[in-house]
Amino acid sequence: MGLEDIVPVGVITGNDVLKLFQYARDNGFAIPAVNCTSSSTCNAVLEAAKIAKAPVIIQVSNGGGAFMVGKSIKDPNAAAAGSVALALHVRAVAKYYGIPVVLHSDHCAKKLLPWMDGMIEANEAFFAAHKEPLFSSHMLDLSEETDEENIAICVEYFKRLTKMNIWLEMEIGITGGEEDGVDNENVDPEKLYTTPEQVWSVYEALSPVSPMFSIAAAFGNVHGVYKPGNVTLSPEKLGNHQKYAKDKLGCENPKPLFLVMHGGSGSTDAEIELAVTNGIVKMNVDTDTQWAYWDGVRQFEAEKKEYLQGQIGNPTGPEKPNKKFYDPRAWIRKGEEAMVKRVCLSMEKLKTTGHYNPNPISNSPQIGGAQKKPECSIM
Repeated sequence: MGLEDIVPVGVITGNDVLKLFQYARDNGFAIPAVNCTSSSTCNAVLEAAKIAKAPVIIQVSNGGGAFMVGKSIKDPNAAAAGSVALALHVRAVAKYYGIPVVLHSDHCAKKLLPWMDGMIEANEAFFAAHKEPLFSSHMLDLSEETDEENIAICVEYFKRLTKMNIWLEMEIGITGGEEDGVDNENVDPEKLYTTPEQVWSVYEALSPVSPMFSIAAAFGNVHGVYKPGNVTLSPEKLGNHQKYAKDKLGCENPKPLFLVMHGGSGSTDAEIELAVTNGIVKMNVDTDTQWAYWDGVRQFEAEKKEYLQGQIGNPTGPEKPNKKFYDPRAWIRKGEEAMVKRVCLSMEKLKTTGHYNPNPISNSPQIGGAQKKPECSIM
């Protein structure tokens, strides 16, 4: 039985997310979670997943949501509104790519909880209309707080999310570096390595609520881009977390935890492979795909430079128009194509490739519940 026999096409939620992560863990692969900031970057990720024949996670950060709604908007709800807009776009188009998609929100620190509250309100409205949430999962990153406060707040939010069958990702231990305004560049190095006892304390608190959660346990991860060898990763520590939990639970499963890897840029293939072996089911991808998108645009500009200096006039004649070169669809597409290739590379490194036979759904324009029973219900 293949994954396409287990989870449907389009945005998946609830038990389908649990089934997907169980299948990934049991079959030795992880799913790239790519940060998106626009419909263009979302489409590039979906295209890559279709080409790779694989499930994928599209995630939005607070800054990404604020960008999506428009940088000129200073309303305190802007990030939530933009995140919802991005989710609705993915909802509308994902099924045409014929692969399962997890819609996720990225790091939410304590100061950003109003953003989370806004997305949860959108989930509740969507759930009332469609019997499923808008997003598949959300992440709380309260790693800057004490472990006790971190876990307590996660439990509080998890109880609310569970009512709509939403997955929760939480972080314990700190991912170093800087990303999207969250700066941990000067953090105590010891906090970059989570202990098995810390991970177990999370499991003990969250598992009575629901099994639908994952843990981003730090093992030296750093946000940003670094040359391999410049960051000391210890993915073997993930195996220690799994063994500790297995012993505590007295279970047969050697990997009872769903683990997540952040700060993967610059990681060696061997480090990624060991992390996957030790039970990560999701790896965040951002810095490398940002560069890929820009590099595609950069190469196009360099190649067509003489056609991009004015609306009229190029090497083929002084009165020749240049519209087909400066049309945003031309150079944005080059960014997309380069990003598609980079996401496909992440799929290969995480062994995601080939796990889903694409099956696009046509003649189904609705947003809610489209992946299961085509109906005509447009929001």
